[in-house]
Amino acid sequence: MTTETNPTTPALTDEAAALEAERIITTAFRDPTPVPAVGTTPPVAQPGRPPMSQGATDASVLMLSGSVLTVAVGGTSSLVMYASGYADPVVCAIVFGAPAVLVLALSRLLGRAKNALPAEHHHHYNGPVTQTHQTVTNQNRWLGKTSNRL
Repeated sequence: MTTETNPTTPALTDEAAALEAERIITTAFRDPTPVPAVGTTPPVAQPGRPPMSQGATDASVLMLSGSVLTVAVGGTSSLVMYASGYADPVVCAIVFGAPAVLVLALSRLLGRAKNALPAEHHHHYNGPVTQTHQTVTNQNRWLGKTSNRL
């Protein structure tokens, strides 16, 4: 005996439908227990960069971006000296080294300005919270006075 056919799908026999239903049921599982907010399971390192402090992450990003900039500046200067054939290496070093010196000077200046700022601190308060609700009614007149009443 076959199941009813849908014009868009091929007909399945009862045996094939039962096998498919059993396959779906055996591969589907839902755990109804709620997930605890905090548990005893230790953290697991995720793929990608290894876990490290925020300062170490910032430093590694800074080193990676600095190395890319170094390769770009060195490659450009090498290309200019090779293409010109008679470029003076000292002049090229001055021209291509100037942006790096400028960036270093600006980073030093920003670092000192950051250290001059006051330290960040937070205030945490414990106690009951009370709220007051007030209703304000406004009476507006077009070319006249506005009165607010509590």
